[in-house]
Amino acid sequence: MSDKKEQKAITARAKDYSEWYQDVVDQAELAEHSPVRGCMVIKPYGYAIWELMQKDLDARFKAKGVQNAYFPLFIPENFLKREAQHVEGFAPEVAVVTHAGGQKLDEPLVVRPTSETIMYDVFSRWVQSYRDLPLLINQWANIVRWEMRTRLFLRTTEFLWQEGHTVHASEEEAEDFTKQILDVYRDFAESVMATPVIPGVKSESEKFAGAVRTYCIEAMMGDGKALQAGTSHMLGQNFAKAFGVKFQDETGTEQYGWQTSWGVSTRLIGGLIMAHGDDKGLVLPPKLAPYQVVIIPIGTTPEELEAVQSKAQGLADGLIAEGVRVKIDTRDLRPGPKFFEWEKKGVPVRLEIGPKDMANGTVVAVRRDTAEKQNLSEADLIDAIKDMLEQIHVNLYDKALAFRQAHTVKVADYDSFKAQLEGNFILAGWCGSADCEATVKAETKATIRCLPLDPLDQSSGGKCIYCGQEATDQVVFAKAY
Repeated sequence: MSDKKEQKAITARAKDYSEWYQDVVDQAELAEHSPVRGCMVIKPYGYAIWELMQKDLDARFKAKGVQNAYFPLFIPENFLKREAQHVEGFAPEVAVVTHAGGQKLDEPLVVRPTSETIMYDVFSRWVQSYRDLPLLINQWANIVRWEMRTRLFLRTTEFLWQEGHTVHASEEEAEDFTKQILDVYRDFAESVMATPVIPGVKSESEKFAGAVRTYCIEAMMGDGKALQAGTSHMLGQNFAKAFGVKFQDETGTEQYGWQTSWGVSTRLIGGLIMAHGDDKGLVLPPKLAPYQVVIIPIGTTPEELEAVQSKAQGLADGLIAEGVRVKIDTRDLRPGPKFFEWEKKGVPVRLEIGPKDMANGTVVAVRRDTAEKQNLSEADLIDAIKDMLEQIHVNLYDKALAFRQAHTVKVADYDSFKAQLEGNFILAGWCGSADCEATVKAETKATIRCLPLDPLDQSSGGKCIYCGQEATDQVVFAKAY
């Protein structure tokens, strides 16, 4: 990286939040736009974050008995048409291949926007008896949805994700598994991403196309907008009937399977940026930092640098042996540009060591989240760093939670709703009418993010925020990414 790029300023969030976001993605070297409209190139540092997410989530899925598989990128067009709500929901986003090998295809092929249809055709052959159930399958794959307005990580034409698909013998088992996965996503968001989320159910108009129910986790970003950070869908028997996913039960009676699907994507990286980032750049939760510690050796002569770098390597080896991800920055650059770069990249802890520190048996530790500096003894370094990383996670979570609480407003009338919508989650009554929901969306661009599973406010009753009729639910409205 050149000195010129290292010194480029990041736009202040208060000045232009959208520009700030783009600057962080660029300056932290996470991704860049590709020559194909709406697509992105994920750079090594950004992909390393995704790999850490994958590793953690994959272990959680496998602990539930889920197995990984892979299914084709191309789907026969007629497959998508078998489930009416599904095709209607995805039609505007679908990319279709009509020619290949220099010839027009007999049947167009859809580039997968999601894999229910291609997977359930296969499931209809894999599932024959109750003994084959539950069938628990996940795939890590790329997806194509023809987005008109794109933004790196948050909404791109092609993106990476995992999609889980299961078949169960009963409605109760499928419903239970749908909720189990929702809890996996919730715990991952909070214990790994340090991001508080609101678990809830989507309204009918916001649920997944073809689902009976969609459960979700909603996170607040640094500008008060919502990000849907994960979804788990109870599909019922809709797709099973469309694709013939059925089995013989213990009595020999033929039954349709009960199905679920669930997924998260690389938009979680966008969520990390906006949940924790500041005007200096990215701020990474330690569990998702490619480097949890960066060591900057400092010396004024070649001899000093050689000695300090040798000491830094010893310290790094000790930390690495304890599972800490460490980078020693030995590039021929002044310390200042190095500090600036690693701040932008969000490394949780920076260690500085020079000749005086070596003589004293200490190192200088700087926390990215608070900019706090402290001298640490070499003898206690490993324990001190482990404690510091845990403290950083807790601080990031607590800070994000406090921000959400400060920007969650309960309102009782539509005028107050419109006046306080910008930068806030709005807690309000809703009568359950799709017309009221659609009108609010058309007039304000706010959507019902979810019907919270756990009440955010203990008061009951109230009126619909739009029509004034008796409210059936208390919901979270917000503008969203």
